Amino acid sequence: MKSFSVKISNIEPVTHDVKRFVVEKPAGFKFVPGQATEVSINLPEWREKKRPFTFTSLNSEEVLEFVIKAYPSHEGVTQKLHTLEPGAEILIGEPWGTINYSGKGVFLAGGAGVTPFIAIFRDLHKKGQLEGNKLIFSNKTDKDVILEKELREYFGDAATFVLTDQENVDASKYEKAYIDKEYLSSKISDFSQKFYVCGPPGFVKAMRGSLTDLGASSDEVVFEK
Repeated sequence: MKSFSVKISNIEPVTHDVKRFVVEKPAGFKFVPGQATEVSINLPEWREKKRPFTFTSLNSEEVLEFVIKAYPSHEGVTQKLHTLEPGAEILIGEPWGTINYSGKGVFLAGGAGVTPFIAIFRDLHKKGQLEGNKLIFSNKTDKDVILEKELREYFGDAATFVLTDQENVDASKYEKAYIDKEYLSSKISDFSQKFYVCGPPGFVKAMRGSLTDLGASSDEVVFEK
């Protein structure tokens, strides 16, 4: 698979452990919202350590953007990426499919699992086609919520933000709950629609099981494979 060496032009914080990386876009590089690429750092000891990241920018933009969470306990690629500064080079591969939008439905995201949805939301918003979709987004605490302001702007009351580990939750802004079968049945009346699921493996497995139990067709549940 072909790879491209690109420079990082800008890095800025999104949350306490998430950063936005803006990088050069190779000539002729094209992708579809929801697609990802393999990323590695262009240093001798890091070039072969590739990890998948989803584009959060749109294909029409002149740069590429990634929103990446660091996992310090892993001491791996994400943590190393967070130590880089503008001007550093990364290697990216050709785009490949992950989650493809195929119609209105409910997006279920756990933590950094929201990132594959970002470009899809931005694309639909730009086209005026986001209305009719819903978002249920689970995080540990309020400081972990990625791009909350942007998501609220897009979805309004159609977005629900759920916290699992935070005490003294401001009930007017957040809801403390776990997204399980009981929660889903209280928030969703139509399980014949499409569902888009992304998050940690345990979250995805639980959501798929709960949705199936509630009557959702496995053909209508879209998730990373």
